[in-house]
Amino acid sequence: MNNNNNNKMEIATLANGCFWCSEAIFKKIKGVKYILPGYAGGTLKNPSYNQVCTGMTGHAESIQIKFDPKVISFEKILDIFWHTHDPTTLNRQGNDVGTQYRSAIFYHDKKQKEIAEKSKNDLEKENVYKDPIVTEITLFKNFYVAEDYHKDYYENHKDDPYCNFVIDPKLYKLLQKYKNEVKEEYK
Repeated sequence: MNNNNNNKMEIATLANGCFWCSEAIFKKIKGVKYILPGYAGGTLKNPSYNQVCTGMTGHAESIQIKFDPKVISFEKILDIFWHTHDPTTLNRQGNDVGTQYRSAIFYHDKKQKEIAEKSKNDLEKENVYKDPIVTEITLFKNFYVAEDYHKDYYENHKDDPYCNFVIDPKLYKLLQKYKNEVKEEYK
């Protein structure tokens, strides 16, 4: 007998800078079934990368993660999210500047909202960061999948200087702190 509740997947939508970085990080996590880079949080329907880069659409470069909550919890996904980007810089991650690079959690339901707010509050109470956390926690409204050339960007461009200088250090940090959560083929 097949019980569909046992196979229930969940969706998380996160923005933490360039979606190439985010996709490369979360693709390596156990329990993650797929990741799509795209655009969330804006007003323009079906935006292009060039439109999002203007900062006029309101969208953030984001990822949508389908994951198995029996393997990895939303709390753990947020823990990885917080610690693999700088949630204290407004509309910026490193040299990537603009509202499209903001830090945001787009919650899909009340439970995700509560978990996101608690995790943010806990980090602030623990003084994990010297500056205040500026990450938005906002209701999910839309997600538009990015153009095909953005998918699997890191895997297809490992020799690209951006990958070497921006993504590789984040992956190193991931492997140092979250080795137990990383799929065997990426260790």
